[in-house]
Amino acid sequence: MKPVKVGICGLGTVGGGTFNVLTNNAKDIARRAGREIIIEQVAMRHPNPDVELGQVKTTEDVADVINNPDIDIVVELIGGYTVAKDVVMGAIENGKHVVTANKALIAVYGTEIFAAAEAKGVSVMYEAAVAGGIPIIKAVREGLAANRINWLAGIINGTGNFILTEMRDKGRDFADVLAEAQALGYAEADPTFDVEGIDAAHKLTILSSIAYGIPLQFEHCYTEGISKIAPEDVEYAEELGYRIKHLGVSSRTEKGIDLRVHPTLIPENRPIAKVDGVLNAVTVNGDAVGDTLYVGAGAGAGPTASAVVADVIDLARTLEAPASTSVNHLAFDSDSIDNLRVLPIEQVETAYYLRIQVQDKTGVLASIATTLSQHDINIEALIQKEPRMENDLAQIIILTHKVEEARMNAAIEAVEKLDSTHGKITRIRVEHLD
Repeated sequence: MKPVKVGICGLGTVGGGTFNVLTNNAKDIARRAGREIIIEQVAMRHPNPDVELGQVKTTEDVADVINNPDIDIVVELIGGYTVAKDVVMGAIENGKHVVTANKALIAVYGTEIFAAAEAKGVSVMYEAAVAGGIPIIKAVREGLAANRINWLAGIINGTGNFILTEMRDKGRDFADVLAEAQALGYAEADPTFDVEGIDAAHKLTILSSIAYGIPLQFEHCYTEGISKIAPEDVEYAEELGYRIKHLGVSSRTEKGIDLRVHPTLIPENRPIAKVDGVLNAVTVNGDAVGDTLYVGAGAGAGPTASAVVADVIDLARTLEAPASTSVNHLAFDSDSIDNLRVLPIEQVETAYYLRIQVQDKTGVLASIATTLSQHDINIEALIQKEPRMENDLAQIIILTHKVEEARMNAAIEAVEKLDSTHGKITRIRVEHLD
């Protein structure tokens, strides 16, 4: 079979890793694909010192790659929305298959991109867009295809997981660990996408569409970051038998699809609670298979390149096959995508962790319990912490049973109005993942 020719757009960390994997593992890749895979051309703004380009043609203009008639597969590794979208749509228009690691592009513009690809009879592969080296998209889209997916939950941003791990293990505060994460290269100079949950929301949007056969709905994903998590919350969670993780959670409910990213208490005995540092992990529950767990490196040149090249190999195996024989972009036939609504966060039901600052006097706990009871909120566990220094406030830590968010919001407002409480109540959602 004739070689498959690849054009790479972007030679940064992931682009360089992809080039090196395709080059260094060329013989094994050819054995798996059944044909040779050749890098025909690379579009880049700056050389990558970790890449030996050899005789590969280079250009500064991505149009040269997408318009190159010799190229079969365009690999988009630029990132962002603008140029990347032009590359992907241009490649599709020219009848070329596409591989991308761009979760933001797929989460926001995936519906448009997949429709264009389907019309042209080409495929867009995006395994590397979620959880780096973990083949989670293939697992959900193909490995679990026999299942009705009930729910999934994931640690899908390594930066946030690193920060929370350091806060737990060493008692450090958020700002201190974030500065270290930036120094180590785990977090960008502007860490907003990582620590405020936007990166994870992109990924959760994609996973949920594949899991439930629903449209990509990033704009409806509830997103909350970890910047307000205090060391004492991490400490008290441990005391209650929980760990705090920045979790993406989605589930299929009778009212619609639950789709949210936020800090979450999970029982310390759950396998995903033990996944620390910069690792990613995703738990998926299917009706036939039960719980499955996928753990690995979620970012970096090697792990992400592994996923990119796996997609290239998949395309190379079936390059001449009719488009109708390929796996559907979102796992389900495009005519059977189900327009289930995504629930607003106010309608989501979870349990809660509440940390309340109060005056250290008799009757405070009783007034808080009464107020919660008036809003039909049941207490599962409670800790009362005496002031650590004179004139300090005492702390009451409560775990509740499941309740709709709107009701919890009303209860928190009422408790904050009590004369004995001070400041805002810290609220973190709780998931038992069962």
